[in-house]
Amino acid sequence: MKQLLNTLYIMTESSYVHLDHETLKVEVEGETKLQVPLHHLGGVVCFGNVLMSPALVHRCAEDGRSVVLLNRNGRFKARIEGPVSGNVLLRRAQHLVLSDSIKPVSIARNIVAGKIQNTRQIVLRGARESVTPEDGNRLEEAARQLANILSRLGASQDLDEIRGLEGEAARAYFDVLDSMVREQRDSFRMNGRSRRPPRDRLNALLSFLYALLLNDCVAAAEGVGLDPQVGFLHALRPGRPALGLDLMEELRSVLADRLVLTLVNRRQLAEKDFIDRPGGAVHLTDDGRKEVVVAYQKRKQDEVQHPILGQKVPLGLVPHLQARFLARYLRGDLEEYPPFLYR
Repeated sequence: MKQLLNTLYIMTESSYVHLDHETLKVEVEGETKLQVPLHHLGGVVCFGNVLMSPALVHRCAEDGRSVVLLNRNGRFKARIEGPVSGNVLLRRAQHLVLSDSIKPVSIARNIVAGKIQNTRQIVLRGARESVTPEDGNRLEEAARQLANILSRLGASQDLDEIRGLEGEAARAYFDVLDSMVREQRDSFRMNGRSRRPPRDRLNALLSFLYALLLNDCVAAAEGVGLDPQVGFLHALRPGRPALGLDLMEELRSVLADRLVLTLVNRRQLAEKDFIDRPGGAVHLTDDGRKEVVVAYQKRKQDEVQHPILGQKVPLGLVPHLQARFLARYLRGDLEEYPPFLYR
């Protein structure tokens, strides 16, 4: 288990987490492994077989502290929350925008534009750092494709067309992602994006990190007072955090994909950190997951220049800032939603 920033990740199987006065205590086989004051924590994320006492669940709900349950591989299972809080007028404005003929398209287009622009920056950086001319050429061609898609996006006024362009950009990007792998190439080859289940080690890493990032984006939406299930780019489905998925699009390549490449190229992860499952699925081992979680929390502390604020902010704060910008647009305080652009 690791306490990082204001989120506690509990990854040890058969842990028992309970309330001890004003602290959270983690025990494994009757032995106390961690005790931390509750006021230091903004959320608790449990992986796999973790037992939590009812008293702690009640206290977290009362305090507005989220409790998220994931399976051992990071797939979302449940989120425990208290009564709905926040500004009901903001949520009403969010719901009303869905019936508008212009605003959902504008939000979706800007989200996708931010995603493609950030993805292109990652690809261009990969081209500059490539170790072979072949890799450099593939990445430069992908960057040209992404620029072309971005130029076509600007004129799009149809939500389905925007989603189609986003899908086209994603395919162009994932086709060359493993060209940015400079070390352990035989162990980290990728044949396109595969999700459920991930079919190779790069996909296993991506899926795990996307689960962590989605949790942060849902928390950001809720922290502002927005409804995380009411999004604009992603279609509405029961139980689907569409707005959380919207917010994470601009940050996938910046927060997750770059970290995947760093972990592999620096040999912080290797073939031993993965396990092949029946049916062709590939998952991280327990040690591998712990390594990724620690690296993810460190990555969120890295500072980047925010184009709207004009100052450096920690990457982990960006989802919360973008949720606030979206809230301001929905309230009519901004003319359009400004996506986060990575430099």
